[in-house]
Amino acid sequence: MSTPESPVEAGYKTRAKANDVPVARLIGFEAKQIADGRASVTLAAGPQHANPMGTLHGGILCDIADAAMGMAFASTLAPGETFTTVELKINFFRPVWEARLQAEGKVVRRGRSLGYVECEVTDERGRLVAKAASTCLALKGEDAKGR
Repeated sequence: MSTPESPVEAGYKTRAKANDVPVARLIGFEAKQIADGRASVTLAAGPQHANPMGTLHGGILCDIADAAMGMAFASTLAPGETFTTVELKINFFRPVWEARLQAEGKVVRRGRSLGYVECEVTDERGRLVAKAASTCLALKGEDAKGR
């Protein structure tokens, strides 16, 4: 017998699929696909995302990678579960000024409590811009309340 989704879980999934996530609105990214341990996020990167040197700020790449990985992991949650990211790592491979970026998150390993997720961020020409990895912790029962 499965536990019904909490209002928080249902709200998260609804907001993510409807692109009604405050940080997504702030930065300008959109979720394109969320299912079966995978998620895709797109961003039209431009001057509004620049660091003082004029290239895309690394934090923006972290945001879209983290969002893609988080949504990918969230798609594996059982009813009654939520999660938190406990570690995030990113490598930057090429500078970006203006580009249509795609972040593809994929759950590589999902255990009972921990999951390992990877993400590749590419530009519209398919060139690898960054690669990220994260560890997520599934929360259940009392630990999941209010998240």
